[in-house]
This record gives sequence, structure tokens and C-alpha cells, in this order.
Amino acid sequence: MRILYLSQYFPPEMGAPAARVSELAARWVERGHEVAVLTGFPNHPTGVIPPEYRGHIVQRERWRGVEVLRTWIYAAPNKGVLRRGLAYGSFAGSSVVLGGLAREVRRADLVLATSPQFLCALSGLALARAWRVPYVLEIRDLWPQSIVEVGALPEHHPIVTGLRVLERFVYAQADLLVGVTDSFARIWREAGVDPAKIRVVKNGVDLRLFRPDLDGSAMRASLGLPPHAFVVGYIGTIGMAHGLGTLLDVAQRLRSHEDVHVLVVGEGAERETLSRAARERGLDRVHFVGQRPRADIPAVLAATDLPVVMLKDTPLFETVLPSKMFEIMGCARPLLLAVAGEARRLALQAGCGYIAKPEDAAAMADAILDARRDPELARARGLAGRRFVEQHFDRDALADGYADELQALVQRRAEARR
Repeated sequence: MRILYLSQYFPPEMGAPAARVSELAARWVERGHEVAVLTGFPNHPTGVIPPEYRGHIVQRERWRGVEVLRTWIYAAPNKGVLRRGLAYGSFAGSSVVLGGLAREVRRADLVLATSPQFLCALSGLALARAWRVPYVLEIRDLWPQSIVEVGALPEHHPIVTGLRVLERFVYAQADLLVGVTDSFARIWREAGVDPAKIRVVKNGVDLRLFRPDLDGSAMRASLGLPPHAFVVGYIGTIGMAHGLGTLLDVAQRLRSHEDVHVLVVGEGAERETLSRAARERGLDRVHFVGQRPRADIPAVLAATDLPVVMLKDTPLFETVLPSKMFEIMGCARPLLLAVAGEARRLALQAGCGYIAKPEDAAAMADAILDARRDPELARARGLAGRRFVEQHFDRDALADGYADELQALVQRRAEARR
């Protein structure tokens, strides 16, 4: 099977979209499929294209056996509606105009387009219809509702209205509609989407990369953390959705506990604001260290005592399963989860950490002190998380099941044509 995977994000970019696309694609190549990823030039979330990618309109490379075709993008930092909109629109257009005639696109047996961003869905549909192959739409965030929930745009803004029209259209056009949580599938069924074309393929973890046997002491030293500190770590995008201001409130509450340090690893729209706020509040045990390569993240997790997964307190985020949960569990670290809904239910089922209400600084501080007070219990919860992802969220196993669904779709289309 020849798969065209359309995604604005791909390594060396960091974040859940790039990780999901790259790890699924690499696994499918291992299974004997041909996979081409149509993507943009890396720039997320800073808006800066690395020197080796500059000066090109189209560029090809290979990544773990995956054919990667990059097309032009208006590079913009992950903040500001206008510039981000230009970035989204530029890739949506260039992926069709510049990528549409590429051999990797013309030879595909199906097109799989992934969000975010949502204009990518329209590009995937255009390519699938142009070359008369099945169209699979993968939804990782429920746009445009997520834009409204984080306060980026109001409910009745023309952009939101337009995206809702686009959302209904591409859902109707997709041959398969793939979500990453059970909640997404429920919402789609309630909205009238044909249940026969809904599939759920949750995020998982590369258990070969995220392992429990890593020593984080060298990484801890390189990050400037005291060897005997109790390190609470947030690793990921520092964006509007995450409510990381609450983490500063937590640090404020724990000021008298001098061994507790907060580590924030990543980039994003809110980093500068939060870093400045931490300095102004005199929170000198809150460390912002910038983005790290994905290969370093397991060691960063090993350097923490209690990694944090958090989102703002909105109903929409009760439907999500943050992918960083599974990476933390893969490294057998206990996690502090400040997310409600489906993520909370999964964490309780796994017995993998400590639960707090989203944006509740007092509850998060109490959970941190609980984990600090009983390190053996924290360790046991971390090990429980590892066992759970081994059983249920091995990325390779999930990728295999996903490939089977795609193969079945291609076969059904071929039989229908005969």
C-alpha cells in the first residue's frame, strides 16, 4: 500500500502532531508499506526555519525510510491570529499547487490528512479527489471549538463560522474519519456523522524510546538542577491551551519548600510572558530551559520526579488524551494530571499518578507534596503506568491496527471499481 500522509508538522519539529505522524509512518514502512509525508519546512513553534532548510520552495529527504516532501510555508511563530492564519493558508495552498504533481502524490493509494491545522484537511481532500483515491481525515483537536475555548477567537467570529462550515464539509467527504479519543467519536455520532466511517486510533508511545531504565542524573546536571532537588517538570508546547500560569501559582505556594524546583521545557506563544512573570514574582526555582530535541525527552523525563500534564479548565478539554501522558508512563515516571474527563478516567484506570482539578493550584501543590513525602508510592505508580502503556498504548501495535483499517479501505474502493 502506498500512503500519502499530509501534515503541516514533521520532525525536526517537536510536539505531538510531528511525533504521531513520524512514528506511525516509520512503523508502516517497517511493515512493508510505502509512505510519503507531504509537509512544510520546519519552523514550529518559533517561526524560525533552520538554516539547512532555507532558500527552497520544495525539498525532498528521507527519514527512517519515509519519503518526505516539503513545500513552501510562510513561517510564523505560534502566536497571533493573522500570522498563524497565513502560515496555515500558505501550506494548504503550496501542498496542493507544489506537491500535487509530485510522484509521491500521484502514486498514492490513499490520502491521509491530519489536523491541526484544519486547512490541511481541505488540501488532503483536494489531492484525494484529483487523483481519485480514498480520503482519510484524522482529527487530533476539535477545531474550531478549541480556538474558541482557549480564547483565541470569539464564538461568532467570521473565521470560526467559516471553519465550522469547512468542518461539516470535510467530515461528510471523508471515507474514514479517525479520532484520537472515544469522546471525539461520541461527539461525531451525536452530530450525525455516519458511525460506519468513524474510527478511533489513540495516541501511544514508542516504548523503545521512552524506557524506564534511563538515568537522568547527567541531564539534571546539564539543566542546572540540584542533584537532590524534587523536580516538577512540564515538557511540551507552552501555549494558550495549557494554563501554565497555574504552575507559577503552584510554585508560589511551595516557596517555603526549598528543595522543590519547577522545570519548564519547551517553546510557545506563552513562554516569554510566563518567564517574565516568574522573574517578577521572584520565583527563582522555576526554570525555563527552551526546546530540546525529541531524542533528549526521555532523559529529561528521567531527570524529573513528577512530570505534569495540564490543560485549561474547559469542557472541550475533557474530551482529549494528551500524548505526553503516554510518554511519561513509558518512562515509568509518576505523573501529576490536571486534566478532567477522559484523561482523568484513563489515569485512574492505570493508577499511574496524582490527580488534581484543572487550574487548581492548591490541589496541584498538595499532590506534589504527597509525591515528595512518599517516594516509594510515587515509584510504584510510575511502574503501574509503564505496565499500562505496554498493554494498551504501544505505538507499534496501534500503528499496525491503523494500517489494517487503511488497507481494508483501499481494498473496498478497488472492489467497488471492478
